Amino acid sequence: MNTTQRTGQQTSADRRRRELLEAADRVVLRDGPHASMNAIAAEAGITKPILYRHFGDKGGLYAALAVRHTDALLASLRAALDAPAERRRRVEATLDTYLAAIEARPQVYRFLMHPAEGSATPGDQAEQGFDVGRHSAPLLRRMGEELAQVIEERLDVGPGTQQLARVWGHGIVGMMHAAGDWWLGERPCPREELVRSLADLLWGRLAGADDKAGGPGF
Repeated sequence: MNTTQRTGQQTSADRRRRELLEAADRVVLRDGPHASMNAIAAEAGITKPILYRHFGDKGGLYAALAVRHTDALLASLRAALDAPAERRRRVEATLDTYLAAIEARPQVYRFLMHPAEGSATPGDQAEQGFDVGRHSAPLLRRMGEELAQVIEERLDVGPGTQQLARVWGHGIVGMMHAAGDWWLGERPCPREELVRSLADLLWGRLAGADDKAGGPGF
């Protein structure tokens, strides 16, 4: 097999994988954490063994969907951080971007962060015991590391910048996740009120930090 044939086969496989992920997305939007491999296979017009061939099991499919949605969310958060506005506005915009994302697609959020809420159907016994912590914790760690890198590149927080940036990055992501999870479930206040309250909590130390010399600014 020559290089052109291998490239063509890889392109076709990538396209098919993308189509299957889009089918999975449609099921997740409808069923949330109750989405099953049977339902996803039916939506894609294939049998479940073919779905397993592409992703291995529900954990493999979950991981692929997680990367897809986390990539999109991180791109939106970076755009909010890069917006031409003063720092307080950008902090609020970043918080609002995260909350707006989980509000717009709550079923996707629940699938990614609360998949253990789903119960397997009789034909999906292998899906019992889906471990939420095993799969969702890496998503939050990835977001924390990404934010830590932004803080380190843009803010001068004195000695120990790298470690402090990681503390702040993971702390802010943890706060956003916990507050957002509570808010999405109970809706105790408008989104803009929650954004202001969280920004107030963060603002003291962020307001006093200088931009790093030669950096893009925070």
